[in-house]
This record gives sequence, C-alpha cells and structure tokens, in this order.
Amino acid sequence: MEGKTAGRLAEKPEILFVTGNGHKFREAESILKHFGVNISHKNLHLEEMRSDSVEEIARASALDAYAKAGVPLFVEDSGLFIPSLGGFPGAYSAWAFGKIGNAGILKLAAGSVAEFRAAIAYADENGAKTFTGIVKGRISDEIRGNEGFGYDPIFIPDKFAGVRHSGEKTFAEVPEMKAALSHRKRALEEFGKYIKQR
Repeated sequence: MEGKTAGRLAEKPEILFVTGNGHKFREAESILKHFGVNISHKNLHLEEMRSDSVEEIARASALDAYAKAGVPLFVEDSGLFIPSLGGFPGAYSAWAFGKIGNAGILKLAAGSVAEFRAAIAYADENGAKTFTGIVKGRISDEIRGNEGFGYDPIFIPDKFAGVRHSGEKTFAEVPEMKAALSHRKRALEEFGKYIKQR
C-alpha cells in the first residue's frame, strides 16, 4: 500500500497542450513522455497578439489560455525566419504559407540563410515561462521531398554534431533528420527538463 502511494505522489499532473493540431500534439506527447510529463490537448479560441516575435506571441497566448482554462497548460508558436527578407515570414509563417506557399518563398529567397524557431510557453498560477528551440539552415533551390508539412520541403538544416545527414537534404526528404533536429523538439525538451525539475 505504501509503495503505491509513493508512486502516485511521484507522478506529474497532466498538462494541457492548447492546440487543434493533432500532428503537433503527437510530436509533443512522444517527446515529453521521456521527461515523465503527461499531456492532453484541447483547442481554445485565443486572441493572437500581433508581434514579430514567436516568443511574445506564445507567452501572450499561454496567459490568455490560462485565464480561460484555469489549469497548467502550454502553447506553441513557430516560424521560418529569413534574414535577407528582414525575418519574413517569421511569426507570420502560417499566413504566408497560405498566401504564397513554398513556391513563393523560393521566388523570394532560394539559397538564402534561414532558421526555424519554435517557442513553447507554459502558464500556471505563477505566470508564464517561455522555452525556445532554433534550427539554422538555408532555403533550397527547389521543392524536394514528400514528408513533413509546411516549409519542410524547402528547408535544408545545417550539419549538427552527432546527427548524420548529407547537409543537402530537406526536412521533407529525411523525416528522421527532422525528428532529431526539430526546432519544436528542442523547445519541448527544454520545457520537459523544466517540468521534470519542479
């Protein structure tokens, strides 16, 4: 009896991931389980602030969501940032993808340096805390690969120590590479470490 009670006390409470995107939920669930973090998900209508910073947007959204749901939760915001375009599409990546897609980005920035950035914002009764993950790379010269989603077919990540890839493949060509390097994964791992230490 005593062992069962101690085991229950050690378990972390479930944290709500505010998202309507099942793909993002499954990715977060698979990463956070390694930190003993259990999550559920729910879509809430949130007021999205206008900002060029995914961190500011995520933080404001997390505080808005906490005010509505009243339970510990997190949100995610991400974007593709291209310095030669002044950071565009950046925090407006979803909008830009809907308007011009990968073909439009290629016309504007083929071969340009770029980075994917993800921000996870956690909110509870103590306020909000933000965790950022970044993957640097460049825009390819053409759309390549059928895996992933969004800008994956035009993003070639830089080489990273401990991760084998040719340096010429897009995230959409090698999904295992994206799983290992993902900006979202990096942000979620930082979040997972934070929750595990609490």
